[in-house]
Amino acid sequence: MPLSSATRYSEYDAFARIHRESWGPELRQWLPDIEKFIRQHLPENIPTQPKILDLCCGTGELAQGLHQKGYQVTGLDGSEEMLRYARQNSPDSEFILDDARFFKLPPTFHGVISTTYGLNHVITIEELTSVFRNVYAALLTHGVFIFDLKLDEFYRASWHNSVLGDIKDEYVWTMSRCYNSQERLGYIKTAIFQILDNQWQRSNLTWQVKGYFQDEIEFALQDVGFKNIHVYDVERDFKQQGCAGITYIVGYK
Repeated sequence: MPLSSATRYSEYDAFARIHRESWGPELRQWLPDIEKFIRQHLPENIPTQPKILDLCCGTGELAQGLHQKGYQVTGLDGSEEMLRYARQNSPDSEFILDDARFFKLPPTFHGVISTTYGLNHVITIEELTSVFRNVYAALLTHGVFIFDLKLDEFYRASWHNSVLGDIKDEYVWTMSRCYNSQERLGYIKTAIFQILDNQWQRSNLTWQVKGYFQDEIEFALQDVGFKNIHVYDVERDFKQQGCAGITYIVGYK
């Protein structure tokens, strides 16, 4: 599939290496549970190698794991540098540079998945509905859409100027996270110090995330045409304490 000329998320490029090295191992640990959840919700009577679109695929750890399980995986992300690492992780998968809000693909996939809360970075319900519409168009009849999302209640409870980071030989990074409950917007501020051209250089990145309400997500999915929508709360349904408001959402075409 050709690369798209749509809007690129170049502000994520500088974070790609850190994403791969800091979050990649954790993602690989989640893979068995994620694959089991996907398998449980795929439609019946599908091929032994179902076609999956990994939306906001990042550096490709999930694409790699699903490919190794026999899935035919296509990854889509708006960061060219993220995709460079994704192609290294899963060289036999296809990857598309595109914007989740604007991509157009024909009905091809038995399932579309989006993990690591990528869709929280779409910060208006109108744009998120556009994402849902694009996903719906890319699914085969009876295909399933599975994605995770952090709701407003999670951000309210957890994002109180929390800070994380790491020190490596080649780079240092820090990240602070805070949440404005009136705007329902979270702010992620990251500072990266890394060796470029034999000298230390600093990059400052700021991203926003949206804390959605469950009912507005369900309404948007229904408005696009999704049916049999189910919302799983990680604390309630998977017994993981401290995770109330982290959800896995499933809907069918």
